Amino acid sequence: MEAFCALTARMKREGIRRLLVISGEAAWSLQQATALQQQLPGDWLKVGPQVLPEPWCPPDALAKLLGREFHHAIFDARRGFDVAAFAALAGTLQAGSWLVLLTPPLDTWPQQPDEDARRWSESPQPLPAPHFVHHFCRTLSRDPQTLIWRQPQPLPVAEYPARATWHPANGEPEAEQAAILAQLADCPPGVVAVTAERGRGKSALAGMHIRQLTGTAIVTAPARGATDVMAAFAGERFRFVAPDALLASQEHADWLIVDEAAAIPSPVLQKLVARFPRTLLTTTVQGYEGTGRGFLLKFCARFPDLRQLTLSRPIRWAPGCPLEEIISNALLFIDDSITPLPAGKLRYESVESDTWQTQPALPIAMYQLLSSAHYRTSPLDLRRMMDAPGQHFACARSDAGLAGALWLVDEGGLSDDLSRAVWAGYRRPRGNLVAQSLAAHGGSPLAATLIGRRITRIAVHPSRQREGIGQSLITRARAAAQGCDYLSVSFGYTAELWRFWQRCGFTLVRMGAYREASSGCYTAMALLPLTGAGERLTAHEHQRLCRDEQWLAPWIDEKLPLPASSDTMLSNNALTDNDWDELASFAWAHRPFISAVGSLNRLLLTVDLTLPLLRGRVRQQSEEQLCSVAGLRGRKALLVQLRHETAQALVVLDAQRAAQLRRQMEQLQFF
Repeated sequence: MEAFCALTARMKREGIRRLLVISGEAAWSLQQATALQQQLPGDWLKVGPQVLPEPWCPPDALAKLLGREFHHAIFDARRGFDVAAFAALAGTLQAGSWLVLLTPPLDTWPQQPDEDARRWSESPQPLPAPHFVHHFCRTLSRDPQTLIWRQPQPLPVAEYPARATWHPANGEPEAEQAAILAQLADCPPGVVAVTAERGRGKSALAGMHIRQLTGTAIVTAPARGATDVMAAFAGERFRFVAPDALLASQEHADWLIVDEAAAIPSPVLQKLVARFPRTLLTTTVQGYEGTGRGFLLKFCARFPDLRQLTLSRPIRWAPGCPLEEIISNALLFIDDSITPLPAGKLRYESVESDTWQTQPALPIAMYQLLSSAHYRTSPLDLRRMMDAPGQHFACARSDAGLAGALWLVDEGGLSDDLSRAVWAGYRRPRGNLVAQSLAAHGGSPLAATLIGRRITRIAVHPSRQREGIGQSLITRARAAAQGCDYLSVSFGYTAELWRFWQRCGFTLVRMGAYREASSGCYTAMALLPLTGAGERLTAHEHQRLCRDEQWLAPWIDEKLPLPASSDTMLSNNALTDNDWDELASFAWAHRPFISAVGSLNRLLLTVDLTLPLLRGRVRQQSEEQLCSVAGLRGRKALLVQLRHETAQALVVLDAQRAAQLRRQMEQLQFF
């Protein structure tokens, strides 16, 4: 222990942090971590799914602490390993800190069920994650800077070469910060985005900018606690207003400062930015965040005169910090997939899951290529790609490198009763993104009984794009999908993306009515049928979308890429059997309002009843206004009344049919 304490003191002088893995039985590993805590002063924040002595934080609440700094921490992975939270915790640690990772015995860890797997495997039960654990342990064993303490061995303390003495920031701007501050001081109206990995001084930079301003500034962020560093540098000029409160206010200032901007829903962020003459957006671009890429690729692209600046040199620790390097290597944050040019003739091949063990370089390259092309990739996707059941992969590569990658996942195959319960809104089993959506929001109660294979990710190397590689990958996936009724894709709609999927043979079957928080795009879903059943489902859902287009258009601020509706379709507002079923599922079950909006409009054209709330809502009167007029307390109470008015209308139209459908709907909840 004396040698360990001496090493800790050296780490402080050298400005670095390290990882210590304590591997053994649950009680033993926690006991050793507690002994370390008693020897070394520090915050010793503990993160894990099980409650531990304070200070403790569950993994899913760690985001509230981003932007703060801690001295030493313990991450509990004995029963489940949330690697995104693990990486985020590392980003909060000061120089001279240990990140202590508690794990099961390394020899048996690959076979142990991981409780965190329920988040990424779409399984109701914990599953082992052998491919990821083998990869993680292999990375640890190759890293001489990481200490591994195995039960019942003594704590190992290695001899490390001396590093240069580190001089921590003294509160004055570092060279990169000073250069950016000079640009901000003479900044014309517009938007400036500063991106960096954690520990590069973004929050400190924003605080310094506020302090040097001659005008006024308002700060907003996803969480007030995450702005502590900025507040320290800004001093008495720091003024924070939460995003929602700021949007509802009439506040004005010369600058809007948005910390961790990527974590704020882009529609909210866009409205805020429009209110202020100058805006500084700061955000972390690193793999465990998952939204940083979306911030750059989607949100920032909306501003033609955007000034994008970057901080690259760490400030809160020394360059070459062992903790930062081991996490980057273990979670594949280092992305060099775009550097090698995959010239030459391509060969297309399937990639099986055991390739992670036999030829890991290939799936690693695929993951990195997919990450570089998609804004929502995170360690959750890495875990899913490595160990979730029902995954399929294909690639296009030459002798020089990887040119394209495709990732698909099996969906559907639900029982008839479960699919109907999903359609009625009573059930939402894990997984099956498109299959469930077709049932829950479409017009086919048995949609989820069909077998689908969803395209999760597809990417082509920038130097080999416009060669038809993506279409060729889809063609081969179509041929390989034996036993499937359709291929599917769910994507953030843009006209360019839709043109690609249309060229691949897909038919649009659904468009969401709300923009995604991270991308600002509407979710579109499309099918490529492979069987007769798949063709019937595709045709039915596409025709339903076309028939409802006129009623969906006011809710969607995007031109739907659908064929022009015929006069016959526009004039055919009579209620069909499908309409009756859909209206019954809204009236007497839990179908969402927007999923039934077409049928509800046709219902209101058919009946002469007043139905003030229903008529007001389909005409897009706000929920707040309707609640105020009707004396209702909130949207839940309003929804109850909307369902009640729908039921009234159905009873007036045909009481016997309505009663029969009501009994059917009520029976579905007992599945």
